[in-house]
Amino acid sequence: MNGILTASGETIEPFGRSLFDRASERALSRVGVVDVGSNSIRMVVFDGAARSPAYFYNEKVMAGLGSGLATTGRLNPEGVRRGMSALRRFAVLAESMGIKQLTCVATAAVREAEDGPAFRKAVEKETGLRLHVIEGEEEARLSAQGVLLGWPDARGLVCDIGGNSMELAEVADGKVGRRISTPLGPFRLQQVKGGASGLRDHIRNAIADAAERLGRGHEQIYLVGGSWRAIARLDMERAKYPMTVLHEYRLSPAAVADTVKWIAGRSMSEMRAMTGISQSRMELVPLASQVLRQLVQAMQPKSLAVSSYGIREGLLYEQMPSGLRSRDPLIEAARFSERQMARMPGFGKKLYHFLEPLFGGLPPERDRLVRAACLLHDTTWRAHPDYRADACFDNVTRANMAALSHPERVFLGLSLLHRYKNSRANSPLAPLFALLSDKEIREAEVLGKAMRFGAMFSVKDPAEAGALKLQPKKKVLELKLTRIGRALMGEVAEARFRSLADALGVAPMVIQD
Repeated sequence: MNGILTASGETIEPFGRSLFDRASERALSRVGVVDVGSNSIRMVVFDGAARSPAYFYNEKVMAGLGSGLATTGRLNPEGVRRGMSALRRFAVLAESMGIKQLTCVATAAVREAEDGPAFRKAVEKETGLRLHVIEGEEEARLSAQGVLLGWPDARGLVCDIGGNSMELAEVADGKVGRRISTPLGPFRLQQVKGGASGLRDHIRNAIADAAERLGRGHEQIYLVGGSWRAIARLDMERAKYPMTVLHEYRLSPAAVADTVKWIAGRSMSEMRAMTGISQSRMELVPLASQVLRQLVQAMQPKSLAVSSYGIREGLLYEQMPSGLRSRDPLIEAARFSERQMARMPGFGKKLYHFLEPLFGGLPPERDRLVRAACLLHDTTWRAHPDYRADACFDNVTRANMAALSHPERVFLGLSLLHRYKNSRANSPLAPLFALLSDKEIREAEVLGKAMRFGAMFSVKDPAEAGALKLQPKKKVLELKLTRIGRALMGEVAEARFRSLADALGVAPMVIQD
């Protein structure tokens, strides 16, 4: 059983029990975590696939505990009042959901405030919740583990910005390396003296020190924290990006520079109207954008990626045995969805093997999308037939799934759209297709039409009914029917088989066994 290091030097097991007693464990059951930060206090209840947990419940209060801390040395009184109210509510909600232990982690504000220990005692007395206060480097490690939960192959620098501090940690080969904590949270920056030039010098010096300790030239920076997500959302507006999913959103260094200038030229009210970001969050964006600009200049990454996963997910990753960590989060989430939502759980694997002759030799990054599509092909069957195709697309492109880039989301969604619908003409989702190349659009259509045929050809196991063979040189798609297949090959099946062959640009051929 793993543990985390608190600010007092104590190693504790935050959940009070092991979440994964067996390496074969595949599912969570309402695991609750509260993150008491300098700006926000959030309660998350995880459920679903263990390797790609879903948010059964997610609530945030912008309490502002750390506002003014750098000047007063104490927690913000209004933040204490709001925070205590939120924690009382969270304790009752957890009890109502049957969560035996609500794990609470507190970071910079409670760690650094002189009245932090008194706040902890008051919380435990009034709510029964025990706050585990963790040190800065431990916070960096847990945030980095949260990134590893979402990106198993993450390599680069994780940067988690909170209200009073900014943590950085190296990740590579599934492990967390060097990590540090810096005084670069927006609340703390509000107290820096010397005007604009004093602030600029303060940020530059702190980042230069971080660069000396962690090195420059990290290929990727993973951005964790609400202020980074707000900046990314504004970048989407500036660039007219067609999708609003923040997890896995990518920014180039040039885009960061352009967006920081763009933010500086707009009012808070204008940006809030564009995005719906709260006032308390938006007020910190100008300061955070200055940090981000100088971070990019100093660290010189090739690109930046936004992560919705951080310290809360890092606590789960801490518990995972290596066997569970090594699984593909996308495939695990798709398997879980199939078990919960498909008409015939287990059919997705059979469908994949039936269609495999069409997609043999695919690189692993594309093969996993084919596998995921087959697992998900029937999970929206309850939707009205008129909207089922669009529902498939929408569910996947907006789903809480890890290890899935935005183009991959659209590829998967488009293939599932074609699983239910031959044509994508006049689709209201067309703007998202722009994230794919023409070749990728054709490949998604072929996959969708292959699933459309295979899923109705046999409801038990299509391999019992026939076998597919693609002959590209002869430009022929062959279907060799078994005795069972001859009975199943009716008019609708024939039409869908021809449609698949047309999408492949070959002639259909049916052979009787």
